[in-house]
Amino acid sequence: MPTANTYQHNKLIAVWLYSCAFMVFAMIIIGAITRLSESGLSMVEWRPLMGALPPLNDAEWERVFTLYQESPEYEKKNTWMEIDDFKAIFFWEWFHRLWGRAIGLVFALPFVFFWLRRMIPLGYHLKLLGLLALGGAQGFMGWYMVKSGLVDQPAVSHYRLASHLGLAFIIFSCLLWVGLSLTLKTRRHASRALNIHSWITLAFIAITVLWGAFTAGLDAGLIYNETFPKMGGGWIPPDFWKYDTLLPNILENHSGVQFIHRWLAILTVGMILSLWIHAIAKKQGFRTLHAAAIMALLQLCLGIATLLSGVHLHVATAHQAGAVILWALVLICIYQTRPHKQAC
Repeated sequence: MPTANTYQHNKLIAVWLYSCAFMVFAMIIIGAITRLSESGLSMVEWRPLMGALPPLNDAEWERVFTLYQESPEYEKKNTWMEIDDFKAIFFWEWFHRLWGRAIGLVFALPFVFFWLRRMIPLGYHLKLLGLLALGGAQGFMGWYMVKSGLVDQPAVSHYRLASHLGLAFIIFSCLLWVGLSLTLKTRRHASRALNIHSWITLAFIAITVLWGAFTAGLDAGLIYNETFPKMGGGWIPPDFWKYDTLLPNILENHSGVQFIHRWLAILTVGMILSLWIHAIAKKQGFRTLHAAAIMALLQLCLGIATLLSGVHLHVATAHQAGAVILWALVLICIYQTRPHKQAC
């Protein structure tokens, strides 16, 4: 039978995991600002240890600026840039990497402490080790993404950007889920039908986020941003069939990628509202689900505003933050509606 100490330990570990999840949420926002301010390719070195410190003197600033001047981004886009301009974009990429290191420390140090003090519940050691490994993989994924923009073209691969963002969502989800398993032992809203519906809804969100990353990576939001839902005066953009086959048009054609993201977003909002209606019809509505329905409508409005504003930095950042909040709410709905016999 669990003791009072066990409950206290579980609560403490859950708070730690929720704190890490919040830091990952903040990291996704910082990543959005880094991308939107075109700062992501300003650091052309991968220095996991020494890179935590910014340049501390004029000689070091000259060194990193000289390295940047040899990159495709400077040679093809930013030849006008002086060192003070470079410092402005350098900050966000440096801060993005620094925050990643901070997440690693905030996770790893308490993890070692909890392990040594034997505070980790039975069955959670491998889960937490897996989270630590995912964090390390994310660091390498980030550099792998940046490298794609340091070769020929001054832009990262939108596939690698999507992978980097997707892995951040996975880490955030695992942190949140393990935290929930330590704090929400009762499931008042258990329903197999609602649980399956919630999983399908989450899959729609995942695909929409994926195409959102494609849209961002290709700067596809900078075209056809005068009207919504029509594009170029029609329901389908006139240059949708740029390539001969379907896949390149929905994966690499700028107008096609934006078109798919738009309609996936609308379908996803419909799925979330259908989940809410499903629960209301079964008289099983609950606060998290109500919040998800409201957030879905707000997120759609933020997406339209991002497009019509020409991808304004603040609006677009709020749109990315909204995606994470919506994801978290539906994930919590999944946890709360699980049938009782399912394990944590």
